[in-house]
Amino acid sequence: ELVEFHDHALMVALAICSLVLYLLTLMLAEKLSSNTVDAQEVELIWTILPAIVLILLALPSLQILYMMDEIDEPDLTLKAIGHQWYWAYEYTDFKDLTFDSYMIPTTELPSGHFRLLEVDHRIVIPMESPIRIIITANDVLHSWAVPSLGVKTDAIPGRLNQTSFITTRPGVFYGQCSEICGANHSYMPIVVESTPLTHFEHWSTLLSS
Repeated sequence: ELVEFHDHALMVALAICSLVLYLLTLMLAEKLSSNTVDAQEVELIWTILPAIVLILLALPSLQILYMMDEIDEPDLTLKAIGHQWYWAYEYTDFKDLTFDSYMIPTTELPSGHFRLLEVDHRIVIPMESPIRIIITANDVLHSWAVPSLGVKTDAIPGRLNQTSFITTRPGVFYGQCSEICGANHSYMPIVVESTPLTHFEHWSTLLSS
């Protein structure tokens, strides 16, 4: 749905740019009369067209927001807690499955990994499964954001926010804290690893044992 809305917004932007380019070309090629420039019909069109464009963008956007907010029987619930300056995670469906996730320093980064984005403990989730994530903070405001998953939710001390997502393919998805939570807020990366269910079960067994 997010990809389709992205394509929809691009087509609207393309239509607007094409119309503006056509009008600019028309103004350069032909001399418009004062009656045309001051016509009330033209002013009416310029007023109505932006409203129609906003409606075309707002309705699909609101639909996706409500779809993402609706959480119906998730297969896995994950709790993310923001600290200065690292993330702590709890798999609430498992016993004693908790860990802290710190950014790997550049001097210790393995070859081929992304600088300032790789962590020592990734979040591992099963693919093609509804995931609910509960987000909070322990000290100051943080924001749990993974753009490639379409997720961005504020972490507020004393409050629980929640969102959900589904990964349709295996892979590694990177994000960062997008709230200016302090001097080292840019050193709070988020790494989500989507794996088949059998790999996730094996990982969870090893980590909890």
